[in-house]
Amino acid sequence: MIVGEHTASALEAIDRIVREAACPVIALFDVADRAFVDEAAKLRIFAYITSEDLAELQNAIDIALRRFAEYHALEGAFGRRAVTERAKSILMERHRVHEQDAFNMLRAPARATNRKVVDVAEAIVSSHTLIPDATGPADV
Repeated sequence: MIVGEHTASALEAIDRIVREAACPVIALFDVADRAFVDEAAKLRIFAYITSEDLAELQNAIDIALRRFAEYHALEGAFGRRAVTERAKSILMERHRVHEQDAFNMLRAPARATNRKVVDVAEAIVSSHTLIPDATGPADV
């Protein structure tokens, strides 16, 4: 597809590919049109290349795969952190304890059962309506 003549449809195609992709998307452009590259970047491509040189293409793929792995690792870390923070909030509210005490309430059973803190946190979050409030039974 020639970008200059079909920019809107090229961007629509990139958007569709990125949304459906389970891997990083590298765009191969026939020219380095800065405005087009900016728009494609907003659609979350991981890299672009304007050369048909196979070595350059391989380098772009290698870099994109590394960045994609880093992205997924960060995404996973943020997800685990959110679950742990949510579990701590639940424990703080239900047991009227401070943040460090709530974290200790997660860490102790994790250590005792050789599980990850996030696994214990996920159990708390998924079953928090069953944990009684410090002032009485939970409203179930």
